[in-house]
Amino acid sequence: MATASPPRGEPDAYDLLVVGGGINGTGIARDAAGRGLSVLLAERGDLAGFTSSSSTKLIHGGLRYLEYYEFRLVREALAERERLLRLAPHVIWPLRFVLPHDEGLRPAWLLRLGLFLYDHLARLRTLPGSESVNLRRSPVGRPLQDRLTKGFLYSDCWVEDSRLVVLNAMDATRHGAEVLTRTGVVSARREGDLWVAHLRDERTGGERTVRARAVVNAAGPWVSKTLGGTLGVNSRAAVRLIKGSHIVVPKLFEGDQAYILQQPDKRIIFAIPYEHDFTLIGTTDVPYEGEPGPVTISPEETDYLCSCINRSFATKIGPADVVWSYSGVRPLYDDAAANASAVTRDYVLDVEDAGGRLPVLSVFGGKITTYRRLAEHALEKLAPYFPHLKPAWTGEGILPGGDMKDADFDTFLADLRRRRPFLPEELARRLARAYGTRVDDLLGSATSLADLGEAFDGGLTAAEVDYLRRNEWAVTAEDILWRRSKLGLRTGQESAARLEAYLARRAEAA
Repeated sequence: MATASPPRGEPDAYDLLVVGGGINGTGIARDAAGRGLSVLLAERGDLAGFTSSSSTKLIHGGLRYLEYYEFRLVREALAERERLLRLAPHVIWPLRFVLPHDEGLRPAWLLRLGLFLYDHLARLRTLPGSESVNLRRSPVGRPLQDRLTKGFLYSDCWVEDSRLVVLNAMDATRHGAEVLTRTGVVSARREGDLWVAHLRDERTGGERTVRARAVVNAAGPWVSKTLGGTLGVNSRAAVRLIKGSHIVVPKLFEGDQAYILQQPDKRIIFAIPYEHDFTLIGTTDVPYEGEPGPVTISPEETDYLCSCINRSFATKIGPADVVWSYSGVRPLYDDAAANASAVTRDYVLDVEDAGGRLPVLSVFGGKITTYRRLAEHALEKLAPYFPHLKPAWTGEGILPGGDMKDADFDTFLADLRRRRPFLPEELARRLARAYGTRVDDLLGSATSLADLGEAFDGGLTAAEVDYLRRNEWAVTAEDILWRRSKLGLRTGQESAARLEAYLARRAEAA
């Protein structure tokens, strides 16, 4: 089943062309490059520009999936939770969740059973297990209404989702992959022994033709459109689009804990500490039939999320309290023969080839927690076409910036503050979280804030902007303020305009 090799030494010839720069595309590109394949990834916008930056930002096993008997998926996700916490301790960290028992919804014994299974499906567990809590006596119960008297605590993890995508792209290039952003795949067809693809630079209109032995279609919500249109492949695989929206409001409660709230419609809603001064609330789950992106929250979704909070919290909120919202469209595999609950919870990898050669692998669904295993499974499916593929490796592959001794972020941060005493406490923490051990590449020889150049809102400096342009494919102010960071929450219009002007000057000088 092996396909012919692209001509050695010739430009624009690759083993693998990856379409899409979200978490699945970058994860597969990284895995493949580390196994010895030549890889080109093309993303028509920015990395994590759509679905992968619109998650609830959790690395979790999926407690609610147990209701649908998805034990394999939960076990895999819990194993990945532990692994990713070790491989990227700067952008992933533990979070304790409060699950109030709400009379008339799921009974307490069912919640206790689910948490028991959740604790024990994880073969190796470093996070604290679940426990009961008296909400009237515990500080975690203070933000809640008096009617909620008992509940449970359990552990999962937070992730900076769009930064995780960028770290995978960076590691892919470290292993030899080529990553092109603002580059669309206009068309690709099987010609002779290779795929021939036509690419277009979305900024300049410049065109480029490349060849590849195989194609990975990780186009997210555009996966079906890419398969049938861009790649010209007839397939029975179809996608079901679901829109999920989140709102951000001023901080609703003190403490580092998050809340998972049951709803009468059987759904659950998270309320999570966010960027120190805010609370993140989500997500909705709405069938979607329009163009996948960009999408925005509807008034009905905003009202729904506010009402979910108002059912449980003592502090009431309304649409006027929302300081920011974001929405994303999740592509789910639509199999008419499958149970709808299963369809919404697992990923499907669909391979089409031409007589055992020139495969295209399409990715449907998936969650950020299991992206690394999804990539491994993708390479397993592609292995018959690449007989010299090296073994799996990402299970021990620390992501850029994560090489801290014992994965101990607090010790690393303390050392950074000792070595760079001019950094204010909050700025040092933000930089350590964003860049981990690569923070010294950003700071260079600076011994004062003035050495970091022009200052923008939120502690952003020219030195950080230049680092992001140089290393992380940042082009616009939006890339920096809303995906490489969340400084957009603290950036005024004047500062954002100065940032855009600075980027334009740097681009002209390049």
